[in-house]
Amino acid sequence: MAQPYHDQLSKMIDPLLSELEAEMDIECTHFFEGAAVYVNGEICMSLTPNGLAIKLPDAEYKKVRDLGGDLLRLFPSGPIKKNYVVIPATIMNSNVDLALWLRRCVEAAAKNTAPEA
Repeated sequence: MAQPYHDQLSKMIDPLLSELEAEMDIECTHFFEGAAVYVNGEICMSLTPNGLAIKLPDAEYKKVRDLGGDLLRLFPSGPIKKNYVVIPATIMNSNVDLALWLRRCVEAAAKNTAPEA
């Protein structure tokens, strides 16, 4: 059941892999009923029956929420996942907008997982 989500998420992040993979470790894996993207070992994105959810810094998270993004709960009675927003249809239906937000998510995750100097 999770394989279609894995295939779809992998296809979404493929353009990012060719551009960013040398700078960071990006991996798409199976995750509960769907798939997840990890950057440098930290989860930052998931695609499940709930939709595509990305983790963003506060200001960008608010922008996507203002565009109609939903809060993420992995399970109906589960807690809200902090800083994760389910991408609204307006973004999902625009390849340009979707690519922009996926890139922001991956870059934020890479920044958060970068070793301190």
